[in-house]
Amino acid sequence: MAEVVKYATRESFGMALTELAEQYPDVVVLDADLAAATKTGIFKKKYPERFIDCGIAECNMIGVAAGLAACGKIPFAASFAMFSAGRAFEQVRNSVAYPKLNVKIVGSHAGISVGEDGATHQCNEDIALMRSIPGMVVLNPSDHYEMKAAVKAAIEHHGPVYLRLGRLAVESVNNNDDYQFELGKGITLRDGKDITIVATGLLVGESLKAANALAEEGIDARVINIHTIKPIDRELIVKAAKETGKIVTAEEHNVIGGLGDAVCSVLSEECPTPVVKIGVNDEFGHSGPAVKLLEQYGLCASHIAEVVKKALQK
Repeated sequence: MAEVVKYATRESFGMALTELAEQYPDVVVLDADLAAATKTGIFKKKYPERFIDCGIAECNMIGVAAGLAACGKIPFAASFAMFSAGRAFEQVRNSVAYPKLNVKIVGSHAGISVGEDGATHQCNEDIALMRSIPGMVVLNPSDHYEMKAAVKAAIEHHGPVYLRLGRLAVESVNNNDDYQFELGKGITLRDGKDITIVATGLLVGESLKAANALAEEGIDARVINIHTIKPIDRELIVKAAKETGKIVTAEEHNVIGGLGDAVCSVLSEECPTPVVKIGVNDEFGHSGPAVKLLEQYGLCASHIAEVVKKALQK
């Protein structure tokens, strides 16, 4: 078993980029005056000649990244998700995805767990935005080990990738020695026969806690970690639906356009199944301590367990 560690996935991202830089000399990093927050500063310290601070100009940053990709580089363009996915959406769509350029767009500080930064910076719409772009791979790793694997996979994948990072430190859950990361493939972290919880990002760990608590009440919940929201693992989701009959999805994102909608789209086409979505219920966040906000918005183990029990009673 790998050591259980507790890191914010933004930190793991910065570590992974720096560790992989020697192996992949074409990797370059761009940031929008947020290197300390996105942790690209770790890369900058070791490889200053491969780092470009574009200032508070995310749209321009994406254009620069597109130009670098057209010259054969592998650029990672990082900022807060609200800006790299939101403010720069048009450039991501037209300058990166339309010509199929090899740019990796990085959205840090996504979701409610941004905490005190408040509603303007708590981007709960980025997955929906990036899912809507043709050819875009969308990654939302759940912990330290998964983020490091996802960065490597993003480098090796030729084409546009959106990589979502979190601000809040989370305990690792992918600690098994047989852990393997593959783009487009989900991971069954806990087997179960009564119901399936399909989770992504920060809520993977919370879903495991919920499943363990439910087990004490005699409820056998399966937990699936979906680190790649696009392309999603259709086969694994359909298999779970057929074997457990009911699905609960859990994500730190708006319930519109994120993991829940992606799962519903798969099941409506291949295996109609009752689905209950846990996420931000089409509303804005507000300023406050991250953990307290997650509890307030129901993005925690106790609320997931409650939703599962209600779903089973229907």
